[in-house]
Amino acid sequence: MSESNMLELEEKYYSQGYNVICGIDEVGRGCYAGPVCTAAVILPRGLVIEGVKDSKKISEKKREQLFDVIKEKVIDYSIGWASVEEVEYLNVLKATMLAMKRAAEGLKVKPDFIMIDGNKTPELSVPCEAIIGGDAISESIAAASILAKVTRDRLMREYALKYPQYEFEKNKGYGTPKHGELVIRYGPCELHRMSYLRKLFARHEE
Repeated sequence: MSESNMLELEEKYYSQGYNVICGIDEVGRGCYAGPVCTAAVILPRGLVIEGVKDSKKISEKKREQLFDVIKEKVIDYSIGWASVEEVEYLNVLKATMLAMKRAAEGLKVKPDFIMIDGNKTPELSVPCEAIIGGDAISESIAAASILAKVTRDRLMREYALKYPQYEFEKNKGYGTPKHGELVIRYGPCELHRMSYLRKLFARHEE
């Protein structure tokens, strides 16, 4: 999608009379370990930041560069978390909705419309809409995906210093084959989501 088309969603809602539009995205739902991280971003109307697109399609080096650019250019942004304990207790979908709600409520500038990446929306006090694949078609959601991804990756690199045996600096908590091997070898730590490891352990016992 061209950079100008990344603003079509925002302009659609501006044309409906909304003035402060926010994009929200999450990272970490599918991980073996670590929290879910969400970001809420409000960009100036019409702003296109060169290179901003779905964080999964950008190199780690490029994401780190864009992270600082986005923070400089936003009207406001906020990070929301859901802990490993909340993922386990609530389930990952409800925990993600909670993290998105926290990100939205953490904004100092209050939006009057929120675009949520995905097919579900948290309970919020302002109108919102779920946008499937939003990080590929909305500048605001794509910017949020980069802030969330970089923030969570940095946290997982910090955790790697405490738990070097799991190589979190490489896998960021995701269920890569090597990560699975390391969990089997060393056993899980407090950052691991036990509900996610049941199939791994079951396969190992076969």
